[in-house]
Amino acid sequence: MTTPNELRLLPWSGPGDKPCYLSTDDPDGYMSRLADNIEAVQLGTATVLLEEALETLDDRDTDLTDLRQLGYDLTGALRDVLRVAASRGHLLMESGPHRI
Repeated sequence: MTTPNELRLLPWSGPGDKPCYLSTDDPDGYMSRLADNIEAVQLGTATVLLEEALETLDDRDTDLTDLRQLGYDLTGALRDVLRVAASRGHLLMESGPHRI
């Protein structure tokens, strides 16, 4: 939940790859739920790509085109995961200290 002066970093970017933010105090609102769902999809995609990367790198017959495409896909997934981590990390810092 964001306080009135806090913004949530959304899991997508706007024009010019600029970050998008949400200002709301309703964690169950439509935009908050949409952002949560997109984050879940992005993390799931990263998991699948990681498994694919491990298999592809183990295959000595993989051609350069497939490796290059995998690199682009992994780069996009890493960008998304880092955005999710930044957003969630910011939310954790706002909610106070936690014990691990």
